[in-house]
Amino acid sequence: MRAGFRRNSVLPANTSLSAYPPWRAILLFDICHLLSDICFMDKKKNREGVVYSTNPDFQYQQSGDDPRQTLPPGQQQLRVLLDKKARAGKQVTLVTGFAGTDQDLQELTKKLKTKCGVGGSAKEGEILLQGDFRDKVLQVLVAEGYKARKAGG
Repeated sequence: MRAGFRRNSVLPANTSLSAYPPWRAILLFDICHLLSDICFMDKKKNREGVVYSTNPDFQYQQSGDDPRQTLPPGQQQLRVLLDKKARAGKQVTLVTGFAGTDQDLQELTKKLKTKCGVGGSAKEGEILLQGDFRDKVLQVLVAEGYKARKAGG
């Protein structure tokens, strides 16, 4: 980092922060401004490339917010696996690889939950069903026209 990147900086313009011990360099920053710009960025803002700018008139360029289109079932590459990690030993059938809108993901989740007669949820392109229903889920997905396969042993 260059020194003098802020007008109100305590450091001279030709001094680098690496010349100071780390604990002292942190004290020389305007911490509130740094944290609000870098650490607490909303992950959904899709800011590309620039983390910090010295230009007071700078505007972040947002990436294109294209609504996700759901691929046809024949083009979806779904994987059905059994997961026990970080779930207190409970088994969960996990369906990954869904590419589409959240609404379509919720519809598919509801269909799988009713066919298997279990509870579950859908988050971030993954479907979680409580219990070991890999074979039944695989049959339902293939019957719906999805390219699905078992994964993970």
